[in-house]
Amino acid sequence: MMEFITAPLVVGIITLGIYKLFELFARRKERLTIIEKLGDKLDPSMLELKHSLPIRLEGLQRFGTLKVACLLLGIGLGLLIGYFICLNTVVGFNYENMSHNAYEAVGVIYGASVLLFGGLGLLIAFIVEMKYLHKKNSEE
Repeated sequence: MMEFITAPLVVGIITLGIYKLFELFARRKERLTIIEKLGDKLDPSMLELKHSLPIRLEGLQRFGTLKVACLLLGIGLGLLIGYFICLNTVVGFNYENMSHNAYEAVGVIYGASVLLFGGLGLLIAFIVEMKYLHKKNSEE
């Protein structure tokens, strides 16, 4: 039923893994370069942690959860809407004896609705983020 999403999902996971691997090596080189430049200026008291957890409130990283949440809500809503569209429009909507054309139509409906509502979820997250940043900048 969901074969249409397998290939993009596998390609996305592999791409993300390769990107994170290269990012890991690049950050390691940057850190080693910084340590070499500091050299003898590095004092052991500078290495003490002020917080037990690394909390970063500056920048746009704090909206990552909002983006993921809106994306997952959009994908879930897209699957639900796709199911109702298939239920009401595809003749003989049962997977045991569905024709090839109906099976392809169901795949297209599910794929289109998931992509549409997933993109809509990301657009909503972007709008909420921009309104928050505009409100924060106008207060300052």
